[in-house]
Amino acid sequence: MSSAHGPFRIVFICTGNICRSPAAENIFRARARRAGLLPDLAIDSAGTGDWHEGEDPDPRSAEALRASGYPDAGTARGLRDHDFLHHDLFVCMDRSHVREVVARGAPADRVVLIRTFDTERAHDDVPDPYYGGVEGFTEMIAMLEAAMDGLVDRVRTDIARKRGGS
Repeated sequence: MSSAHGPFRIVFICTGNICRSPAAENIFRARARRAGLLPDLAIDSAGTGDWHEGEDPDPRSAEALRASGYPDAGTARGLRDHDFLHHDLFVCMDRSHVREVVARGAPADRVVLIRTFDTERAHDDVPDPYYGGVEGFTEMIAMLEAAMDGLVDRVRTDIARKRGGS
């Protein structure tokens, strides 16, 4: 876990780190900036697998982000052993990622499912849009946006707790 004086480290996780997790990272960064939290954060994303290592986000994901007013930045990478030691919060896109991240060494109390921050959700997972059409990417952005205010609130509380506040 990062030190009490360093940034709060958050990593968004999906399967290949080219669709869901880079989209979540970009949306969260925009929301954290708006909430004034960005200076206190180190934000990243990763995949449970590394087969897309070094690639840009999927073009459909990048287009959906831009169409919604977000940047499309990102370079795919797989989770590394050091991630489990240094991140304060692991934000997973679906339940399979939660299981894998915990099995690989992340403390369960620092692993969350992003949709739990959407009180209106119909289900827990952000489905992988990779094998579908462009509408899946549009739906993915809407699901991520719906969860972001709750996640920002959680992170604000976690930062205060880490710094020794209330």
